[in-house]
This record gives sequence, C-alpha cells and structure tokens, in this order.
Amino acid sequence: MNEINCPECGKVFKFEETGYANIIKQVRDAEFDQELLDRLELAEKDKIQSIELAKKKITIEMQEICADKDTKIQGLEAKLNAAVVERTLAVTQAKSSVEKERDSLVYQLEKIKENSEFAQQLAINQAVSGLQKEREQLKASLEKARLEKELEEKSLKEKYEIQIKDRDNAIERLRDMKLRLSTKMVGESLEQHCEIELNRLRALAFPKAYFEKDNDVRTGSKGDYIFRDFDDSGTEIVSIMFEMKNKSELTSTRKKNEDFLKELNKDRNEKGCEYAVLVSLLEPESDFYNSGIVDVSHRYPKMYVVRPQCFISIITLLRNAAIKSLQYKSELALVKAQNIDITNFESSLEIFKDTFGKNYSLASRRFETAIQEIDKSIDHLQKTKDALLGADRNLRLANDKAQEVTVKKLIRNNPTMKAKFSDLKNKNVA
Repeated sequence: MNEINCPECGKVFKFEETGYANIIKQVRDAEFDQELLDRLELAEKDKIQSIELAKKKITIEMQEICADKDTKIQGLEAKLNAAVVERTLAVTQAKSSVEKERDSLVYQLEKIKENSEFAQQLAINQAVSGLQKEREQLKASLEKARLEKELEEKSLKEKYEIQIKDRDNAIERLRDMKLRLSTKMVGESLEQHCEIELNRLRALAFPKAYFEKDNDVRTGSKGDYIFRDFDDSGTEIVSIMFEMKNKSELTSTRKKNEDFLKELNKDRNEKGCEYAVLVSLLEPESDFYNSGIVDVSHRYPKMYVVRPQCFISIITLLRNAAIKSLQYKSELALVKAQNIDITNFESSLEIFKDTFGKNYSLASRRFETAIQEIDKSIDHLQKTKDALLGADRNLRLANDKAQEVTVKKLIRNNPTMKAKFSDLKNKNVA
C-alpha cells in the first residue's frame, strides 16, 4: 500500500499499487505533453528562421548580380571616358603641331623681310622650286593612286562577277536539284544524303547525338528520322523530328510543303520531340522556301522548313539555342526543388501538428478519464472513511456502554442472580 498526503486537509490516503502507478503515469504524461509543446514551438521558430535565411540569401544573390552589372557598366563608362580623353588629347596634339608649324612659317617670313632683296629673291626662288617639286610629286602620287584605283576596281569587278556567277550556279542547282540527285548524291536518296551529311560531323560536333529512322508505327504514323542530343550527364539537350520530301519520290500529283506540316506536327507530339523540321525539295521555284531556313511557327509551334543544304545548319542552330537555355532550365529546376523542399517541410510540419493534435486529444481524453477515476476513488475512499468513522463511533458507544455495566445493574431485574450474589456475599462475611 502507498500513502498520499492531501496538501489541503493533511489527511493521508492509502492506495493500492495499481492506482498509485496510474497517478504517477498521469503526472509524467503531463510533463511529456509540456515538453512536446516546447519542441513544437522550437520547430516553428526554426521554420521561420529558415524562411528568413532563404529570403536573405536570395536578396544577397540579387544584390551581387546588380553589383556585378554596375561594375561592368562602370568599366564600360571608364573605357568610354578614356576613349574621349584619348581623342581629345590627339586633337590637342594635332592642334599644337599645326600651331608650331604656323609659328615657324611666320618666323621665317619675318626673317625674309629683314634680309636684303637678294636674300628675298633667293628665298622666293627656292620656294618656287620646292613648290614645283611638290607639284611633280603630287602629280606622280595622283597617277599612282589612279592606277591603283583602276586595278582595285578591276579586281572588285572580277570578284563580284565570280560571286554573281556562283550565286547563279547555286540558284540553278536549287532549281534542278531533283534532276541532279542521281549524280550529286551518287545514287543516294534525300534521306540517305542527310544521314551521310550528319555522320560526317557526328564525331566532332555531335558525339553524343542519336539520329535514327523512326520505325515506331504503334500510333498509326511515323516520321522519317528522330534526332536527339545529350550532354555529358545524360540530360537531353534538344530533340527534332525530321521529315524528308523529294519530289522525284512522289506521284505525278503536285504537292506543296504545307500539305505535310499537319502530319509532321502530329508525329512530333506523339514521339515527344521538341522541334519539327521538314527537309524538302518541293516547290523548287518558290523564293520563300529558297531563302534559307523558313520558320512556320505561325502554323505549328517550333516547326521549320529547310532545303537540304541547310540540314546541318538547322540542327546546329536549334542545338546551340537549347544549350543556352539548358542553364536556365537547370536553375529553374533548382529553384523548384528548393520550393518543393520548403513545401515538404511545411507538409511534414502540418503532418506532425495533426499527429500531435490527435495524440494530444487522445492523451487529454485519457487524462480526463484518469481524473474521473481518481474522483471515483476519492469518493470510494471518502465512503470508506465515513464507514470507518461510523464503526469507530459505534465501538466508542459500545465501550461506553461496557464501562457503564455493573453487577448491580445486571441483577436489578434478575431475582435469581440477586439471590446468588447475596448468598455469596454472606458466605464471604461468615
């Protein structure tokens, strides 16, 4: 049995081991609940501090970027100011040189005036002779410049004639490429020509690229070739769906490039490619398609039409653009990952709050149940106490009554016992 002293009335209550252990457990549960509340407050403070640190870090990074830009701007301004100063200095030096020469001529003229007439005539003759020599030199220089100009004009004329001839030849090749495919490509088709052109540069320019025919017809249609390029970590840089159209491979029905754009866009979406390119020899007389790389994104997103000679150019252009945007994609993915981490932290905190709330509610209900049980135990003990007090009172009354019992009272209404006590008394007297 364990005893507990009441702090108010000073009475001692005795409990069995089970009841005593329950009371101790309830006290410990209350301490545990308080500790959980403290830890929850600490977790909330840590969350707020983490968010503030993240905000400060982003602010510092933005300030560094702005400072870097300001530094570059200041450097450019310094270079511009230096150029202005250098130009001003050059003008000043040139002006100073001209002024010195002018002063020298004035001084010589004054000297000539001071000399005799013979000296003046000699100086005039020398000046005239110098002017004649200078005139002859200028005449020779002009003749030389005229000859050089004629030679340069002739050279430029020949150069431009060659360029015009090359351009005319290129236009002529574009116009009748259909007829010359058999000789220019050594019997190969347009698809094989494009594949050969890419394989020539694959080892140097596209070492990790994938370029194969599209043989997947599960969706009911397919393109001609799929190009995918990857970086050193295996991340895809760019993907292109290619469709090759050669007029010699078609029927007698005249086809246009626009007739194949819708199907090419469908193939691009089904195969998960970012870009779509139609390599076409159709419409050979069209200046629109003969101008180079034609962007038809106004009809279908990220789609281009090119001639075979622009096949490598379009791949290089799209790949370089994708490489530049890959860094921004990586930074965006990092920011998203950080946001996901913060969201996961908040979700974990919310889960902890919900779980803790449920545990707290359960513990609170059990605590109330324990208090009720304690109240019941106190009521039971109070009843036991009252019963013991009643028994003590009855024993005291019984003891009082026992103390009041005498022989006289016992034989007062009992003649037989009274007679026996009288005889006993007489015998004792005798």
